[in-house]
Formats: sequence, C-alpha cells, structure tokens
Amino acid sequence: MAFHEVSLPARLAFGSTGGVERRTEVVTLGSGYERRSTPWAQGRRRYLIGANLRSLDDMAALTAFFEARRGRLYGFRFRDFADFKSCAPGAEVTATDQTLGTGDGVAAVFSLGKAYGDQVRDITKPVAGSVRVAVAGVALDGAAFTVEATTGRVTLAVPPEPGAVVTAGFVFDTPVRFDADRIEVTLETFGAGRMAAVPLIEIRV
Repeated sequence: MAFHEVSLPARLAFGSTGGVERRTEVVTLGSGYERRSTPWAQGRRRYLIGANLRSLDDMAALTAFFEARRGRLYGFRFRDFADFKSCAPGAEVTATDQTLGTGDGVAAVFSLGKAYGDQVRDITKPVAGSVRVAVAGVALDGAAFTVEATTGRVTLAVPPEPGAVVTAGFVFDTPVRFDADRIEVTLETFGAGRMAAVPLIEIRV
C-alpha cells in the first residue's frame, strides 16, 4: 500500500465536513420481504476539506501537499477532530478506554481498536507517544510495552496472565487519500481566493 506517514496540517482541515458511510445491499423478494447484507465489515469515512480556505498561502500549502501525494496515489494521515480519541472528544484519554483482548499467558501482541457499540474499528495510525495501556485495570509503565505507530500493534514485554483484560487509550489519525486528481482555486483578490472542496476517503492499511 502506497502510504506516506505524514499528517495533513490541521489548519488546512478547519471547516471540513464528513462522516462515516456503510454499504448495504438490499434485495426485495417477491413476497415483499427484504434481504439485507453488507460486504463491508467496517464503515468508511469520507471528508470534504478546503472549502473554507481564503488565504492564498493556505491554498498554496494544500496544493503543495496534494502535489506531494501525487493526487490520489499516496495515502496520508488526517486528524478527524470529531473522532480522534479512544474516548469522547471532550474527555481525557485513559488506559482503560478500549478493550484490546484477554490474556492467555502466551500472546503478547494486541491490535488497537475502537468500539462503536458491537462494531470495532481497527486503529492503525495511533499518534506516537499517546498510547496508554493497562492489564487487569492496572496502568503499565511505558517501558512495559511498545507500540508500532504505523500499524497500531501493541507488544507487551510480559504476556498477560490468562483472563487478564488488556485495555488501552490513545489518540489516532485516520488513514486517507485524496479522492480526486484535481484541485481548483479561484483568485478573488490579490491576497485571498476561493477553493473548491477537496474530497478525502478513508483507506485500509
């Protein structure tokens, strides 16, 4: 997967819109009943950015970022400020926010995830230094685990005892790519302009 481990500058995303989408296939039977299914195990996020930019400098920065990603070719990190923590957006991250798994005395590697009801979203782009881990409710020292910031895998120095619940808290980015190969800018004055909204789409990495 072609991915650049760089983040879109936050100021270029202010005023963005977006949310999660699902894909559901609905077949209406002759009896009038419906058969519904989905090929997607997880939802996918879409965003529109850039529409609120007015500064030519900011528009030039977004254009440069777009060029560096070769349009739709390379993915990158995007901070969705409506959903970027293991807890609620206004709460503080704690080591018990999300359940990663249960120890069996052997396994030491666990993957970060965030639960939305009974659905768990894979978190593959945690922010370096933000991850907190606990075993059986007891927070671990930073030396007791390592985190792969490019995959979201957590490795404990000592495998947790059988039945011990492993939890974590973290800040994360959403892996996305541009969903267009074109950016349009309208020059309105010498110091300001208007940019057409630029679409982003979440990718699996």
